[in-house]
Amino acid sequence: MISQFNGVNGRQTGARHSDDPFNGFFSQEKIASFGKNDLLDARARRVFDLTARACEAGVYPYQIPLEGRSGPWVVADGRELLLLSSYDYLGLLGDPRVDEGAINAIRKYGAGTGGARMLTGTTDLHQELEAEIAAFKGTDTALTFSSGYAANLAAVSALLAPQDRVILDSFSHRSLVDACRLAGVSLQRFRHNDMESLHQELRSGAPANRTLIVVDGVYSMDGDICRLPEIIEVKKEFGCFLMVDDSHALGVIGATGRGTDEHFDLPLDDIDLWTGSMAKAIPSTGGYIATSEELGIFLQHAASPYVFSAALCPPAAGAALAGLKILQAQPERLECLKRSADFLRDGLRGLGYDVGLSETPVIPVILGDDPAVAFMAKRLRDLGVFVSPVLFPAVPLGSARLRLCVTAAHSHETLEIALDAFRKLKQ
Repeated sequence: MISQFNGVNGRQTGARHSDDPFNGFFSQEKIASFGKNDLLDARARRVFDLTARACEAGVYPYQIPLEGRSGPWVVADGRELLLLSSYDYLGLLGDPRVDEGAINAIRKYGAGTGGARMLTGTTDLHQELEAEIAAFKGTDTALTFSSGYAANLAAVSALLAPQDRVILDSFSHRSLVDACRLAGVSLQRFRHNDMESLHQELRSGAPANRTLIVVDGVYSMDGDICRLPEIIEVKKEFGCFLMVDDSHALGVIGATGRGTDEHFDLPLDDIDLWTGSMAKAIPSTGGYIATSEELGIFLQHAASPYVFSAALCPPAAGAALAGLKILQAQPERLECLKRSADFLRDGLRGLGYDVGLSETPVIPVILGDDPAVAFMAKRLRDLGVFVSPVLFPAVPLGSARLRLCVTAAHSHETLEIALDAFRKLKQ
């Protein structure tokens, strides 16, 4: 199957990366016993079986090392490839203003802070970045963390207790599930964007002291937007609290890129907590919580990732601050991003591909079958297009897909190259 697509459109730049990234590990006769008393128990068997089969077929699709900076074009496997799975929505990775923000931060503060935020890890750069985030999101305050994942863990685990419950959209990010486990709260999940299911979950379940509804602004696997106006109505009807993870919405939707509330023109007071990432449209690393002043003060003293984990490193803070300022100074990047996303989505639909309910730069190509997705990712790489496959358990069984992400740096001419590759796979 692979041999039919051994021609390469990407420009050769050097030696190809090995088709076996584990250096023959899976060719051993015995790897592990997966016994119930082993450190690798039966849960690991599926991971090893699937990885071994993918390596044997030469289609292991993950951890392909880039040989330079990321962008619309990257070098991997010794070839120049069109990258269509980067979160760099605004096309700011490699922007000299962002790089300079990181370099200036290193010159002034060094590579790290040497402490957690509560102790010796806070710099005036952190405070400047947090003030900028709060002003942009329209909240009283903001806190920064080493990742968006850590921000979600911090918010839920610090504010809720076992006597509380979370009602979570079934398509929400894994970090939110892990946050509920850390907090020990009762977790219920409603069908994706289904208000009737949300009502049902709120009426059922064990009695709880407080209830927090948690949704994503833009869903990272499907590219659709949460039904925030209706969710707010439900929140008010049942007297709940509401948290929105806007990781894939900040810098993507809304007239100025503020996110989901701006997309729907909603008052900020209806959302209790915003969380998000600075590793997507904002081209750095880190995460944030944007909220009221009183909640912010409490989280500074009670959120474990803030109190006990190292502070966001200065170069990441400097790059994030520069990226946020560029977003505010160049809102035209948002319109460019939308045009490119619409162009690719419409083109894929015209070729007969299932792109689900996508309405943002996140565009799934849903094939359903895990092996078919892995093989298609390899065939596309052979044709010079680098995309990420998403398989179970990241998505439900039967919904495996390629996840494409368009950026403002993708021109229509570049996206035509991608569409041509998809067209060839239909022949």
